[in-house]
Amino acid sequence: MKCISWNVNGLRACVGKGFQSVFEDLDADFFCLQETKLQPGQISLELPGYHQYWNSAEKKGYSGTAIFARQEPLALTYGLGIPELDNEGRLITLEYENFFFVTCYTPNSQQELARLPHRLRWDEAFRNYLHSLDEKKPVIVCGDLNVAATAIDLKNPKTNENNAGYSLPERESFAKLLAAGFTDSFRHLYPEKILYSWWSYRFQARAKNAGWRIDYFLVSDRIQDRITQADILTDVLGSDHCPVTLEIDL
Repeated sequence: MKCISWNVNGLRACVGKGFQSVFEDLDADFFCLQETKLQPGQISLELPGYHQYWNSAEKKGYSGTAIFARQEPLALTYGLGIPELDNEGRLITLEYENFFFVTCYTPNSQQELARLPHRLRWDEAFRNYLHSLDEKKPVIVCGDLNVAATAIDLKNPKTNENNAGYSLPERESFAKLLAAGFTDSFRHLYPEKILYSWWSYRFQARAKNAGWRIDYFLVSDRIQDRITQADILTDVLGSDHCPVTLEIDL
């Protein structure tokens, strides 16, 4: 089973930069998007053979997620079930016979960590939600989780220790998620490999490879031995993020 996750930073813009050909070339069973920046009806994608599931923010041109799945799920859930956390279109869950499949766009803590309290509240609710799913059957969760887990997951750790995505509270929160029974698929296969999934549009960051690894596929610990491949497709353009992949036998 092949899975893709990509923060497209505005799907309409990404479509103009070759999204359709990337989608077709990758030929995935699940193709997940974050930061679609779309309201219902603002785009129509022709994706034969796929079921399309969209979750939009109430605020126009902001956030949003989508999953394109070859197999129709048994059940579909939008959000965490917490109204004050569910107005930004950040979460979609598909339930299948043997697993749950989740895509997430974690809130950014913003400059000077202005939104850190909200972010940490989201993290706690998200962790509890995934734990409740994991008690029923294994979980695959992907998306832009807006955190570089360790120093090898970003180019400049020292200068970013108080910045959004690498602050100590965010790293500790992510560590709690892993400790709750989840495996970082890429790091599981490649403990020391340095690849990034996001580069700022400023300072020619991508050309200099001054990036961050903040896009993930996590799986329940008990299915980590089913992972056959995980990758970060750094040569795919169209966004300030690149796609990340998971191949797993389920």
